[in-house]
Amino acid sequence: MDKGSGIDDDELPKSEWMLKTEILEIQKCPKCGSTRLMRDYECVEICCMDCEFVANQESIDKEAELCAFNGKQKSEHVRVDTPLTFTIQNKDLTTVIDWHNRNRLGKKFSIVQKTQVYRLRKWQRRIRVAGSTERNLTYALSEIMKTANKLDLPKNVLETATTIYRKAIKEQLINGHSIRGIATASLYLACRQCGLPKTLDEIAHASTVNKKELGKGYRLLIKKLNYSIPPIQLNQFVTKISNEATTQKKVEEITYKILTAAKDSKLTAGRSPTGIAAAASYIALVLIDEHMTQKEIAHITQTTEMTIKNRYKELVNRLIFEISL
Repeated sequence: MDKGSGIDDDELPKSEWMLKTEILEIQKCPKCGSTRLMRDYECVEICCMDCEFVANQESIDKEAELCAFNGKQKSEHVRVDTPLTFTIQNKDLTTVIDWHNRNRLGKKFSIVQKTQVYRLRKWQRRIRVAGSTERNLTYALSEIMKTANKLDLPKNVLETATTIYRKAIKEQLINGHSIRGIATASLYLACRQCGLPKTLDEIAHASTVNKKELGKGYRLLIKKLNYSIPPIQLNQFVTKISNEATTQKKVEEITYKILTAAKDSKLTAGRSPTGIAAAASYIALVLIDEHMTQKEIAHITQTTEMTIKNRYKELVNRLIFEISL
């Protein structure tokens, strides 16, 4: 039994038992020779009370690693918790009380135990969202998740959007603005930061926020949070158009060459990158004799047929195309 603690050695946790065994092995301080040693369970180390020298700082688990041959054994032998995520209001740190009404051995609860667990569940749900700020964050994160799922956005964009919204709450930018508008604007800003070619029209169409409100929230976040967003590159739209239109790889190569020549001739200045990329893709399709109308490309790029027609005329009149047979 440990002096003054009233706890038997068999009742000690494994980490504390290992530390107690080590302190018995270390009889004196290797620096000053004192036998007044103190153990720190929080830092898992043994210190000398006279010279404050750390006599032992080893906190490695010396037991053999458990093997897992199926999914069930892997979940039982796991040593770490789930990774933190900003897409959940409490970063996935709370313990969830399930609704099985069974203990860890699979035995059903009695009526008294069911009543107690029901009360615990109720208060656990209440304390998870305490205050208007956390309710705001819970609602906004659900809106971001919903819009991101509709657009099939990757996880890094989703994590970036939730981080931006958390910064907006910290800077009190939500006051006087729509929660849904700022949340959707955070998602668009995350797409721009991660280099994902998504337009305001696409984000507004996937959410219930109109384009005007979305642009207003985006400009607010840029101004107040001091973000520096690089302009969208034309090449980012080429891959998007070729993937959605399922065109040949040769079309993408020709489109890149057309955009490079247009940029060298300064034909892209003051023009919408979506319209220029769509017109270049249409020219590439015409050059290899692949049939796709301007209306179909306009539907893919979320632009108008007139824009593609005007950009097409500019590129054809100013550039020289050579076709090798």
